[in-house]
Amino acid sequence: MKAFIHLFILACALAFSGTAFAFTENDLGGSVKAVVDGKTIHFPALKTDIHSKIQGDLATVTITQTFANPTSDPLNATYLFPLNKDAAVHAMTMEVGDEIIQAQIHKIGEAKKKFNKAKKQGKAASLLVQHRPNMFTQHIANLMPGLPIKVTLVYDQTIPKVDGNYELVIPLIVGPRYQPAHSGKPPQVVDDGVTVGIKKVKAETQFNQWEIETLPAYPEVSGLTIPDSIRKDRVSINIEMEAGATIPHIFSRTHKIDVIGEEKKKTITLADGRTIDNRDFVLRYQLAGKNTQPTFLAHTDSKDGYFSLWIEPPASPKPNDIAAREMVFVLDTSGSMSGQPIDASKVFMRHALNNLRSKDYFRIIRFSNNASEFTSGPVRATPNNINNGVNYVNSLSANGGTEIPNAIRQAFSTPQPDRTLRIVVFLTDGYIGNESEVLKLITSNIGNARIYAFGVGTSVNRFLLSEMGRKGRGFARFMDPTEDAEEVALELAGKLESPVLTDIRIDWGDLKVSQVTPEVVPDLFAGDSIRVLGKIEGSGMHTVEVQGRVRGRKASLPIQASLPNKKDSIALSPIPQIWARSQIADHMRQINSPNAFKTTHLSDDELKQKVIHLGLKHSLTTRWTSFVAVSKKIVNKNPQSSKDSQVPLPMVKGVGPKAYGQVAPMKMAQNFSGSSVPEPATWAGLLVISLAALALLRRRQRA
Repeated sequence: MKAFIHLFILACALAFSGTAFAFTENDLGGSVKAVVDGKTIHFPALKTDIHSKIQGDLATVTITQTFANPTSDPLNATYLFPLNKDAAVHAMTMEVGDEIIQAQIHKIGEAKKKFNKAKKQGKAASLLVQHRPNMFTQHIANLMPGLPIKVTLVYDQTIPKVDGNYELVIPLIVGPRYQPAHSGKPPQVVDDGVTVGIKKVKAETQFNQWEIETLPAYPEVSGLTIPDSIRKDRVSINIEMEAGATIPHIFSRTHKIDVIGEEKKKTITLADGRTIDNRDFVLRYQLAGKNTQPTFLAHTDSKDGYFSLWIEPPASPKPNDIAAREMVFVLDTSGSMSGQPIDASKVFMRHALNNLRSKDYFRIIRFSNNASEFTSGPVRATPNNINNGVNYVNSLSANGGTEIPNAIRQAFSTPQPDRTLRIVVFLTDGYIGNESEVLKLITSNIGNARIYAFGVGTSVNRFLLSEMGRKGRGFARFMDPTEDAEEVALELAGKLESPVLTDIRIDWGDLKVSQVTPEVVPDLFAGDSIRVLGKIEGSGMHTVEVQGRVRGRKASLPIQASLPNKKDSIALSPIPQIWARSQIADHMRQINSPNAFKTTHLSDDELKQKVIHLGLKHSLTTRWTSFVAVSKKIVNKNPQSSKDSQVPLPMVKGVGPKAYGQVAPMKMAQNFSGSSVPEPATWAGLLVISLAALALLRRRQRA
């Protein structure tokens, strides 16, 4: 029997009466339905409102997700979405009808049990699951027609200083992820010699690599598997900013904004009011003063004391002798880079190659399913070699999967020239699922080299790229290919310099500190900053000293630290949550390091338990702790009738169908693939998905 899909926007006004909400069609963030042989498949509607309060370089972000059911049948909805890679998510509430439920943090297994029990009972419920520090799933049970469910998340974060500007990133969409064959494959559970299925992720079980590697299913994509019918105004953004100094400059290259307010207090909104969630929102701002002084903040509650030390490098003196470099450029040429991303990479490469010094050497590696190189080894940066390198880059095209491990092995497989500093420059969108494998491989191979990771795209994997830069004692920068490519590429190509402040350590003097994070303070580049956090004891005035090297010269910076008495401490402070989130990141970095390179005696199981403890104590989402909220009232008297559905996503701006592994004539998004032609291991998955979809359609037709 032939089945054809006709997709169109559900253009009917909905008014939900008898609830705490009253919505019309204009309130819905995109309601899409598919008609299959006369039967209709519906997708949940979504509206997202984001509010951020910024004080200096600390931000509290509140995200409200409103889910609505435009059908006549109950739905169980799933929404895949991103958060900032450093977000310390510490609160969640659910509002349904006249009920407001404060979510509770639990180990992931217990949270899922509570959610599934509520689903079977016909109660409204929401479950927040973290897959990566920047990738989450919101599960909604018993989303009833005419009864929207509103979920509000709250997180704290620090705002880093990057190239002289403070940079607030609010991710709006998760891009597709390429999962290499056999990468992170979960183990089969065997009972009495009989395979009984895949072991579930639980906080109680011993640590397994696959728990980090597994990825959620990718939802339907507007413009690929469904028509380009998601509303253009699913998201609103409102930012309130206060600072102790004048805020002379606020701008965004990603979205048009309106800015109003006084010198030290601003309100920022989208110029168009709302926007579609197909690219990250990035806000940059400056604070008055050429040299911002280091800041020491302390917070004491009834049990613990915490501190936050913010530092940036001094002005960089000009070096007398610049060492020769071996610049290893590694270009992602997988399918997800086709179009604007690969074009922007080529513009960057042209500027970077022409900025090389005569004593430098360079190599160019391209990778997709495999890796190959411009030359058999490093060549001098002569005008002729640079011209040949530019021609080689111009000839590249984008296709295939994203096998980053092949590129890493290739980059470190060749001996470097004597008396040179090896700098590996990665240009990629980071659309992969095997982050842990990549980070472990970098740790094993990095030696004395540095890695500068450049993310190319409108919604790249910032978690992976930032961790690559940190593992490689370098940095991460991001290039939006929809901007003025020449201007941005020229700006970023000039960043390939050595760090200003290295070998950083802190002499705490008589200040009693413990559990300092990050464990190793990274080198600082010009215009950047770092925040060091930890626990403290005592009160009164103390002196600490930041020590390091500036272009090889010893340097020190004394700082006064004032510790408040418990009665004088600020009642509400994000510092404890931000400290705990940074501790969790340190533990996860240890887990993502090969045993020979760990800087702790703790096993992976012990590190995992520390992550769980921090998550439960500070009410933070982690890989093994989740928020769950359950209504007291039964909203669905026939819960077995609920149908599972995912909130559809738009295509990432500037990314083509190859990023999603679209295979004609199937017109289906290949889950988490960057290959236009699926690898053998993927065909079986596609077959299972296709058969499951066909069975679902037939069941709906019989209904």
